[in-house]
Amino acid sequence: MQTDHISVTDVEIPLTRQKNIQLSVLRLDQLHPVISGNKWFKLKYYLREAKDLGFDTLLTFGGAYSNHIAATAYAAKEQHFKAIGVIRGEEPAQWSHTLQKAAAFGMKFVFLSRSNFTAVKRDTNPERFREQFGRVYIVPEGGYGLPGVRGAKEMLNCTDIKSYTHIAAAVGTGATITGLLQASLPGQQVLGISVLKNNRSLWNEIEQLHTMPLPNRFHLFHDFHFGGYAKFDADLISFMNRFYHISNIPLDFVYTAKMMYGLIKLAEKNCFPTHSRVLSIHTGGLQGNKSFPPGVLIF
Repeated sequence: MQTDHISVTDVEIPLTRQKNIQLSVLRLDQLHPVISGNKWFKLKYYLREAKDLGFDTLLTFGGAYSNHIAATAYAAKEQHFKAIGVIRGEEPAQWSHTLQKAAAFGMKFVFLSRSNFTAVKRDTNPERFREQFGRVYIVPEGGYGLPGVRGAKEMLNCTDIKSYTHIAAAVGTGATITGLLQASLPGQQVLGISVLKNNRSLWNEIEQLHTMPLPNRFHLFHDFHFGGYAKFDADLISFMNRFYHISNIPLDFVYTAKMMYGLIKLAEKNCFPTHSRVLSIHTGGLQGNKSFPPGVLIF
């Protein structure tokens, strides 16, 4: 997929001028209308391996608002795979926009209770699923795994990162931030903003992907989840609208809005030294905003 049209946008607000820092956004949301942001990068090497091994069906996991589910459904359709999505939670009376979109791309769903979903998604042995689904290639939730990290490392190839002191991204499963950490330069601070509530195992899961102890220049923040995954309140929606008004950059309520909100709060607390240059990664996922009624967001 071509990446030469991806830009970096500098965001100037009174706070950044006051603190004398630069806040920039790597616009990976410009990559593709559906497989935008980090999604394509994390799927890239899973899809390649599935094809090389002769699989014709992908099976993956996610929630009803999962960008990964929508992106996998689209990528499977484009590359002529069948797709099965194992969805966290009982089937809702009204499907989310994400599920509707994935179904339109041909993905079939299996809905599991949250407890069953947690147990099943950790079992990556394809034999478990063969009786029900046939021969399937398993893509872990959120692209978590070494192929996902390998792809995520390539996100920083989209711009010259040498002048930045900090690199920041929202964190779900941990594959993206691990790739960013591995692709960052030795003197750069890497910041992860968790979008899940009380996900205290996240550090260990990232460390497992990194395959070595995490360096002191890596920082993980748990204070900006707004109640948990895909949770939000009026304050977050208001922030998204204000941010768009000043920057012309749309954010999604699941990931990037929480990341940007967190970065601004950290700046208010003087967490960035003077003259810091912060590169935040726009990980796409804007399709999730279509779950809101018209008029809630100004973009």
